[in-house]
Amino acid sequence: MRQVIVYDGEDGYMAAERPSLPGCISQGETTEEAVSNIKEAIQGYVAALEEDGLLTLAK
Repeated sequence: MRQVIVYDGEDGYMAAERPSLPGCISQGETTEEAVSNIKEAIQGYVAALEEDGLLTLAK
């Protein structure tokens, strides 16, 4: 797994971001939830890149 950074957010939630994917940020009430949510956000980010023709993954 590539680097994911988890930190205290301003609103009392835990924030998580994937620095190698600009703007790919999520949050959760707990660290575990934030990590689960960022995994989902990463999948959506990659799917959007594929949909826009900006990324092709070998399958």
